[in-house]
Amino acid sequence: MNAPLIRLNGITKKYGVGDAAFQALRGIDLTIARGDFVAVMGPSGSGKSTLMNLLGCLDTPTTGQYLYEDIAVEQLNADQRSLLRRHALGFIFQGFNLLARTSALENVELPMVYRNIPRQERHRLAKDALATVGLADKFANTPAELSGGQQQRVAIARAIVTSPSTLFADEPTGNLDSKTTIEIMEFLVRLNAERGITILLVTHEDDVAAYARRTILVRDGLIATDHAKP
Repeated sequence: MNAPLIRLNGITKKYGVGDAAFQALRGIDLTIARGDFVAVMGPSGSGKSTLMNLLGCLDTPTTGQYLYEDIAVEQLNADQRSLLRRHALGFIFQGFNLLARTSALENVELPMVYRNIPRQERHRLAKDALATVGLADKFANTPAELSGGQQQRVAIARAIVTSPSTLFADEPTGNLDSKTTIEIMEFLVRLNAERGITILLVTHEDDVAAYARRTILVRDGLIATDHAKP
């Protein structure tokens, strides 16, 4: 098994105070190996979204320790967490989150703008990323000129263009038909296998979770089950 990339020790998350307080996470212990492909499932209110927000450095725990490549994430300030997200993490969302009046190429370039990568280098890397997802001939198209599956491929290209070590996919096939869902999931499997990108996938669909090598079920703020394929 590969070395741990992520380690959670006794992670809790509490929102509100007094009678309005809600304990979203109640003590999560979790280790994720570098290069793993993990599906996180659970009913609404289970804590799975809170867990993924913490793992993606979009939120901080109330108590406990979060180590990412031995960096104590819970001790980072907002700017430091932002820097970690920018350089190590990629995100794919159900709603694609593409800029509507912007070309596929410019959408993919966006993360590199924040990293101050020169324009010519941005163009080259963005075109390479679009070619990787099978859209080499669509770089000038806006989202309105692309199918749902193509838009999600642009979103994937945007997520991988900075070569993140971890990719967070939040219901990435939620807006796609069955055929396109299979295409997107098979592509994520190839990314994981060929590039070694660690993938953390949130889904409520068993057939989507089946593409992962490991499935974690979150219930009532705790990990209820954690199963890996043989």
